[in-house]
Amino acid sequence: MSLPLFLFFPRPDAESGEQEKVIKRRTERRKMCSIMGYLGTKLSKEDLKPFFDETVSRGPDMQKMITVPGAVMGFERLSIMGLSESGMQPFGLNNNYVVCNGEIYGFRKLKEELEGKYEFVSDSDCEILLPMYEEYGTDMFAKLDAEFACVIYDGSKKTLIAARDPIGIRPLFYGYIRGEEMIFASEAKNLAGLVDKIYPFPPGHYYEDGEFKCYRDITEVKSVVKDDLDTICRNIHDKLVSGIEKRLDSDAPVGFLLSGGLDSSLVCAVSARLSDKPIRTFAIGMSEDAIDLKYAKQVADYIHSDHTEVIITADDVLKALPDVVKLLGTYDITTIRASIGMYLVCKAIHETTDIRVLLTGEISDELFGYKYTDFAPSAEEFQKEAVKRISELYMYDVLRADRCISVNSLEARVPFGDLDFVQYVMSIDPEKKLNTYNKGKYLLRKAFEGDCLPEDILMREKAAFSDAVGHSMVDYLKEYANEYYTDEEYEEKIAGFTYAVPFTKESLLYRELFEKFYPGQAEMIKDFWMPNKEWEGCNVNDPSARVLSNYGNSGV
Repeated sequence: MSLPLFLFFPRPDAESGEQEKVIKRRTERRKMCSIMGYLGTKLSKEDLKPFFDETVSRGPDMQKMITVPGAVMGFERLSIMGLSESGMQPFGLNNNYVVCNGEIYGFRKLKEELEGKYEFVSDSDCEILLPMYEEYGTDMFAKLDAEFACVIYDGSKKTLIAARDPIGIRPLFYGYIRGEEMIFASEAKNLAGLVDKIYPFPPGHYYEDGEFKCYRDITEVKSVVKDDLDTICRNIHDKLVSGIEKRLDSDAPVGFLLSGGLDSSLVCAVSARLSDKPIRTFAIGMSEDAIDLKYAKQVADYIHSDHTEVIITADDVLKALPDVVKLLGTYDITTIRASIGMYLVCKAIHETTDIRVLLTGEISDELFGYKYTDFAPSAEEFQKEAVKRISELYMYDVLRADRCISVNSLEARVPFGDLDFVQYVMSIDPEKKLNTYNKGKYLLRKAFEGDCLPEDILMREKAAFSDAVGHSMVDYLKEYANEYYTDEEYEEKIAGFTYAVPFTKESLLYRELFEKFYPGQAEMIKDFWMPNKEWEGCNVNDPSARVLSNYGNSGV
């Protein structure tokens, strides 16, 4: 079995007691999980448990729910190498408690600053949250380099404080029980049937005393980067490598989703270079026309990864569709299409390997551009579109990655979502990000020129993931929907919607599945992910890049 560089096992001749300590420390840091926080007295933890159990796949190994004055807090945990109570949440300190789903990078430095005043009982990065809260109050959130969602119970105020990372990589939702008592939970399915309306918690905000306050807007540009191209590309390179490296620090076997396109290929190639043994890569495709399988294999051969291909059929796609809509909690066409392949490859990884952490290539397109952003009429419009896409990520690509991976008891890590990296790329002069180079995402490609991938891979235009799994997959879904509804049924049914009205038979199929699992909750999703229809060349009725005039040889 291939093991990543950062998975250190004790020497064979180590004392058995030392081995246990090392395993215990690693287990304490293992936190892919589900959280819940309820402020009220109308319901008990026994009442809430069936709803909390809906996300047991996020944390199947241990569950703990506690009652504190006026509140209930819950934590479900995925552990790999045995269970250690010392790292189990909720953590408590001076009548304050916290539950957190996340990874806090650089926590050791923060811990060193606090160790003189606080005694730590585990090696969990999340244990630093309560000492930080006591020291800094809600100012603590702006100090975190993390992807996280957390709920803190303040024992002195007998209230809850909740917060979410600036991109929304880790999920968090909220609602009001009987219209008044606040409840937070990792996923919408925890709240379905419990509250009248489910709301996504806004990324980069914290909740306190009935208000949501922004502690960091990751899209805000405080100073435009106007450096020369070489300097910009060097910084892009170094910041992305740093973002990848910190996400390889894991206490469990790490795997990589590899489509053969630029983004996942870079994550895999950099990781392979940082690792002292072959990394494990996984690709998925339709049995007859998977575009990316050949390119993924080309990359895997080049970086000498331990590579696995997962082949799916039309029956697999249609059978998985209801499960995918339920786990996602969306009716968005793009998200559902792209999630079917991701869900099935993650299911195969969970069922056939010991891998529990997956690195993915999401968030690059939002930063550097899609095929449709080639039509941006100006640099200002390009930047406005990037701001919109990054701000809405938590409803689309980030939601997809989290749900498809976590429902299979795996942990997602997204290097392109590194806060320092995102902040820097958003600050680059948008004139330099426009596709004036006749090559999409040119800055990212140039940043790694001559580094870890050959030119033909680095410069190949990528197909959209849902199409790259195989053009036939999307065609099967459309064909199924077109046969499922007559034209009369379609017209009659769409007349019953007033919000995010379905505009194709495929979108109606997804919406009806969504309403089955999340009745009346459509406003959780802002709208359909689509190209900017206000731009010339983008007024299309299908989100696939295949329908754009500039798609050309992408994915061929």
